[in-house]
Amino acid sequence: MIYSSVTCLLLCAFAVTADSLEPLSDDFINLINSKQNTWKAGRNFPLDTPYKHIKKLMGALKDDRFTTLVTMQHEVDLIASLPENFDPRDKWPNCPTLNEVRDQGSCGSCWAFGAVEAMTDRVCTYSNGTKHFHFSAEDLLSCCPICGLGCNGGMPTLAWEYWKHFGLVSGGSYNSSQGCRPYEIPPCEHHVPGNRLPCSGDTKTPKCVKDCEAGYKVTYKQDKHYGKHVYSVRGGEDHIKAELYKNGPVEGAFTVYADLLSYKSGVYQHVAGDALGGHAIKIMGWGVENGKKYWLIANSWNSDWGDNGFFKILRGEDHCGIESSIVAGEPLFD
Repeated sequence: MIYSSVTCLLLCAFAVTADSLEPLSDDFINLINSKQNTWKAGRNFPLDTPYKHIKKLMGALKDDRFTTLVTMQHEVDLIASLPENFDPRDKWPNCPTLNEVRDQGSCGSCWAFGAVEAMTDRVCTYSNGTKHFHFSAEDLLSCCPICGLGCNGGMPTLAWEYWKHFGLVSGGSYNSSQGCRPYEIPPCEHHVPGNRLPCSGDTKTPKCVKDCEAGYKVTYKQDKHYGKHVYSVRGGEDHIKAELYKNGPVEGAFTVYADLLSYKSGVYQHVAGDALGGHAIKIMGWGVENGKKYWLIANSWNSDWGDNGFFKILRGEDHCGIESSIVAGEPLFD
């Protein structure tokens, strides 16, 4: 009994130490790597990154409207014919935005980014690579009052509904001068040391400006592109896979835990650390790596984070809620 008690005390002491580690510390990264072998952790964020900035990156608010959307379900024959691995860049090689990783900066605009990234891809996938339109995260973030709180978070379903009813203009990344309304929030150095500005977490939501930037040849009203249908994808991983294979990327939302901040490669599974909040992303494809099923996902923390801006997360178990909040839509063509 004495031996058991001592062992228990030692284990409890270790657990307390593990829970109290700073999420960005080398000790926490080493702990993650010691507890599992399905993914590798490493440094993505400078050690002195403000916690306020980290928390703000998670901008997907609780979305009660998800269950009110029409549900997309796919044919049994399509589901039965799906391959073991699927990367949309192979099926739609003429859709360059499938390779794009955007940067939300120090703003909780992931809900807008996940939406416009998937919308942009879908103009291309629905047209089989013949049409291209780069939807503006700036326009959605700043001009959709019903979507939520701008840089303090929003709801993916309302982002897609806004696209359907009010339309969105084009816009490239910060300082790109591309499209009607490029993103005006600068990238910040929320990754390994570089030449960007430090992150503060204090970014305010940009003002809604219903004009295109100087030099763009089309008016704001004329530049609007709309969605035809908006829907959720429920019924488990098979229907999500079928949707990705048939129509292209979707927006998903899940709970981020502190260990994801240090993701570098492999199939992510939550190991340690507290929940930081809800995060919206673009789900692209799926596969199997070293016997682990995964979803292939594009993040919006720029290409310095993770695996060149992408990551893989465990598939088929609704891990961190990744399969519970899938929203997508069909673009409207003139």
